[in-house]
Amino acid sequence: MLVLGLQGSPRKKGNTSDLLNAFMAEAQKLGAKTHIVDVCHKHIEPCREYILCEKKGYCPIHDDMETEIYQLLRKADVIVPATPIFFYNTTAQLKALIDRSQTLWSRKYRLNLTDPLRKWRKGFYLSVGATKGKNLFEGVDLTMKYFFDAVGADFMGSLAYRQVEKPGDIKKHPSVLDDVRASALKLIGPLAGRKRILFACRENACRSQMAAAFAQKSGGDRFDVASAGSTPVEKINPLMVEVMQEIGIDMGFKGTTPLTSAIEDLSPEIIVTMGCGEACPIVPGCRTIKWDLPDPAGQSRDFMRDVRDRIQNNVNELISEESSS
Repeated sequence: MLVLGLQGSPRKKGNTSDLLNAFMAEAQKLGAKTHIVDVCHKHIEPCREYILCEKKGYCPIHDDMETEIYQLLRKADVIVPATPIFFYNTTAQLKALIDRSQTLWSRKYRLNLTDPLRKWRKGFYLSVGATKGKNLFEGVDLTMKYFFDAVGADFMGSLAYRQVEKPGDIKKHPSVLDDVRASALKLIGPLAGRKRILFACRENACRSQMAAAFAQKSGGDRFDVASAGSTPVEKINPLMVEVMQEIGIDMGFKGTTPLTSAIEDLSPEIIVTMGCGEACPIVPGCRTIKWDLPDPAGQSRDFMRDVRDRIQNNVNELISEESSS
């Protein structure tokens, strides 16, 4: 389980950072892996309205959105932006990231593709403002609702604090720690008890990616899912991406992962191998399931479709068995 924080304040050690760090600390106590993107120190170009994202599903701007952030947004189970209020909205740096999420919006609403985790992902924002105005957070609230829809996350609320201006003010707030603890438990608690399943093959480019996507889409509320390879390649199989798109499943911005890293991060209870024999390790204390699936790399589109359909059937059977056990 990954909780992704988006630190939107230009101040490295300001109140926004303190609030986000407190939330992430509580998430870690609940068993989540956490990652914070310091948005203001990333190379994120503003949207230039090329419209290519609405036609092709990708942005032609080459920056950290392309190389890092889109992938993190797709990988995260919970997304937590944090921002001070600048003119009743987010900072410009965080707003640039939000504007560039139009690429993910387009893949859903223009290309009719569904991110496998979309149904289960949660969004929650943190904010602080210097004044005590009644409408202080209305702008950022509306922006965040649309941002979460674009990245495929249910909007689950916020923690927003007025009259927080001087360094250390948020730490002096009488209820902030209790608020953070309660909110983290509400968001992460239901996900913490999911059964952890790792799908593994050699390259992590095709079969294990499809299996993980099917499992996330059908059972992401009950299973914490990852995929990995014993010798992962640089990029996933483009033909696999195409045949998954044929059935409406979006494999965009998926990356490959070494098996050792995935085992360390996930601590799987079940490892499902795709038919790669001795290349997939036996992990002590972990149940191993072996599927005898042919490698579709280099094969025809119809061959890839057949493997896809077999994997979907296997995943459905696995989810049914594990849900009833």
